[in-house]
Amino acid sequence: MTLLPEQKPVLERISRRAAVVVSALLVVGGVACGSDPFAIPWEESQDTVLLYSLARPELNLVSGFNFHTRRSTRIEAATATGTWDFALDTQGGQLVFLPPGALGVTSKARITTLPGVAFDEVREAPQDTAVYTGVNAVPVQAGTIYVFRTAQSQGAFGTACVYYAKLEPVNIDVAGGTLTFMFDASPVCNDLRLTPPG
Repeated sequence: MTLLPEQKPVLERISRRAAVVVSALLVVGGVACGSDPFAIPWEESQDTVLLYSLARPELNLVSGFNFHTRRSTRIEAATATGTWDFALDTQGGQLVFLPPGALGVTSKARITTLPGVAFDEVREAPQDTAVYTGVNAVPVQAGTIYVFRTAQSQGAFGTACVYYAKLEPVNIDVAGGTLTFMFDASPVCNDLRLTPPG
């Protein structure tokens, strides 16, 4: 069938409206079925990491960690990079976590401690921002769980995001200047949960 020129705009408007209605039905149907189209698939993914103290004299040792990328990093100069959430150092005869602010780096990264709690029991990061420090060295101690808020980065939808992670020291070697720790981190932007929903 051949359309008259004046019929084409009408048909295009009807097609666009139909497409909008179909899209809306798909979104409503997805939500009605209990699935969030913006949800980030997430499973617990604990990992173990070895870091070296900044006090060790060797070059090219990894002393910093980024929870969002789940990677260790070398910190050759405190202000050289903003891609780490904490550094490991030795102060006063003990290993300490240093948030970037403790080395004069402007960052949203923060640390708090939860002594006497099991790793698996920590299901959510503390909401009270007053319990976190962004400028002080935090001693590394056995039997303590550490909760970290990461440095700010850009999320999938262009929003400014921080992420939350939990860490448990596994092997603290003050004399050797090393720390092995277990951690898990949430991949969900600005979400306090430290375990997947469900």
